[in-house]
Amino acid sequence: MPDLFHGDPIPLNRPEGFDLMKWLNGPPGHLPERVDPVIDSVLKEMRGNLGCKRIGGVGYCFGGKYVIRRLQPGQVDVGYVAHPSFVDAEELKAIKGPLSISAAETDAIFPAPKRHESEEILARVGKPYQINLFSGVEHGFAVRADTSIQKVRYAKEQAFIQAVQFFDEYLKQ
Repeated sequence: MPDLFHGDPIPLNRPEGFDLMKWLNGPPGHLPERVDPVIDSVLKEMRGNLGCKRIGGVGYCFGGKYVIRRLQPGQVDVGYVAHPSFVDAEELKAIKGPLSISAAETDAIFPAPKRHESEEILARVGKPYQINLFSGVEHGFAVRADTSIQKVRYAKEQAFIQAVQFFDEYLKQ
């Protein structure tokens, strides 16, 4: 697993007052100019030395942006993202492969208007896509869910199944 955070991940349980935008923008920061080279080197190794013919990308939250950015010929063939963060419309418009999204009903980073815009963009792009909206869950549900709550556990498990089924359909070609 590549370290996209350069040893500086967001704590699982963020302390009160944690400034996400300061962490993201830095210094040292976690923007594309710092993250892209890590992903590029991993994809080069997978395509080259490891001989991978097809690659599926999975991105939760922060990683969703980078799966979408790499959904290009010769990079990532099929993508799955859950509660994606900071994806620009132009990045989504540029995808060249199938994309599946698991979204939370309550999500300040991927709110309903952004989700609806994403649906419109994906419909115009013309590549296979899927967006599943899970009720009663918040941003992060597919990673840090409280599985003692039945509806949250259900959403987390279904998001995983969604990813597996999407890859079975589109990656095994």
